[in-house]
Amino acid sequence: MTTVALLGTGRMGAAMARALAAAGADLILWNRSPGPARALADELQASVATSPAEAARRADICLTMLADEPAVAAVYGSPNGLISAGRPGLVMVDLSTVPPSAILGLEPSVRASGAGLLDAPVSGSVSTATAGQLTLMVGGQRDDLERARPALEPLARRIFHLGPLGSGAAMKLAVNTVVFGLNGALSEGLVLAERAGIDRSAAYEVLVESAAGAPYVGYKRSAFVAPEATPTAFALELAEKDLRLITAFADDLGVPVPQAETNLATIRQAEVSQGVGADLADVASHLRGQAQIPGGRV
Repeated sequence: MTTVALLGTGRMGAAMARALAAAGADLILWNRSPGPARALADELQASVATSPAEAARRADICLTMLADEPAVAAVYGSPNGLISAGRPGLVMVDLSTVPPSAILGLEPSVRASGAGLLDAPVSGSVSTATAGQLTLMVGGQRDDLERARPALEPLARRIFHLGPLGSGAAMKLAVNTVVFGLNGALSEGLVLAERAGIDRSAAYEVLVESAAGAPYVGYKRSAFVAPEATPTAFALELAEKDLRLITAFADDLGVPVPQAETNLATIRQAEVSQGVGADLADVASHLRGQAQIPGGRV
């Protein structure tokens, strides 16, 4: 049985842990705040590591699903981090949304330890992660990917090997550029239909069945139709972080991204109006609050 360590048991990490447990993986969990990892371990009959290094020593494959670049740097590179326990045969796979430079900066130390390294960020939601239906975008050496497959295949509907290390991270930023554009357009279209007198649920059903009906539109239905009753799946503050990464990466490459810049400004406004922890779909709630009645009055 493959022993998989999963480090980071937030919304997506916990969903991935459930998919791995359902596939029969021998699962080790670690989280910076230990309480969530212990609770999830009790649910899944998994074990808990006291540090990233301990997780690496006990596992065949280490998966990290972390909030941002500083968290990745700390979990990998701290004195008791993953790299300190690296060894031949171990594969470390970062699933976080970070710039390519973050994973490339880890490579020399990971390779020196003898371990393999992949960047494999994901596209999907909490529900698709739990169901093992994510899309994985992988950068790194093919032999490392083959060794990591027992931990990746239970999570994925499709696994794309895109090229050398950093390719997965770059592709994830490209995918999220489209997702944030779709989210903004979906919010605008839905609120426009509502203000024209069309029932919200009916309008959303049309959007799902129309040319605009991408998978994102389908699985975000409840968040858009009943935002007050739907738990947050992807917080606005994380979306802002991703859009900052996208605009900075585009600037480095000399690529104009005017829509991403507009989406970043809108999400920052929505963070103010909707509050900390609001979901990405609450861009629509923000626009409802900003909508004017005929005559220009709010």
